[in-house]
Amino acid sequence: MRETVLVIDDHAAFRASARLLLEADGFTVVGEAATGLDGFRQADRLKPRLVVLDVRLPDVDGFEVAARLAELAEPPSVVLVSSRDAVTYGSRLSRAPVCGFVAKSELSGAALRRLLA
Repeated sequence: MRETVLVIDDHAAFRASARLLLEADGFTVVGEAATGLDGFRQADRLKPRLVVLDVRLPDVDGFEVAARLAELAEPPSVVLVSSRDAVTYGSRLSRAPVCGFVAKSELSGAALRRLLA
């Protein structure tokens, strides 16, 4: 069974690239969102197994979205992504209810599978 994914990122070009890359690696992208609030709504409705979530969004940051997603009746696994290095976010990453972090430049199906294992 293919893993279902929701991509939440405010850059349309990244969402499109992530969709192509992940679908080529065997994932099924069930939705995309440009804001944290829309992403949360879509996650609640679509119930993806995984959410690829940008840290920096125009309305609510990815850490807050991850915390809200963790409270859903069927919470998805969450992987934070950013164009910045993980060290930029310090201890916030270790405290966040996520299964990991991937730099946008390193996003791949293999990287996500390692974090989900």
